[in-house]
Amino acid sequence: MKVYMPDREWPEHYRPVLDELAKVKDPITGGEVLDSGVIAGLEVSGDTLKIWLNFESHAEYNITGESAIAYSKIIGDIMERFALVKFDNVYIYDLKNNPVGIFENKRGYRWEDISQEKV
Repeated sequence: MKVYMPDREWPEHYRPVLDELAKVKDPITGGEVLDSGVIAGLEVSGDTLKIWLNFESHAEYNITGESAIAYSKIIGDIMERFALVKFDNVYIYDLKNNPVGIFENKRGYRWEDISQEKV
């Protein structure tokens, strides 16, 4: 995992991911998740993207917690932008390395297989 820092020198293959993450909004602050400190780290490797979010998941808190709803929205937005569209495997973790979002394209689907133009 590479710890996310805005001024870090990133390898070239990370740039499209960071550009797309810059479009994901933090529903609490209204700003970009990269600026709000939500993204703790990321790893881009071939057809796999791993992202660590700057929170710890606690089931009892998530039932009633406002932050849990915000993180759920962020996780959904990340999945929508990257899963199958840009990567076959997308894993999102909390700070304790617990998976909070998983997409694995085990059947080898392509974006064209589910695009709206076919519906």
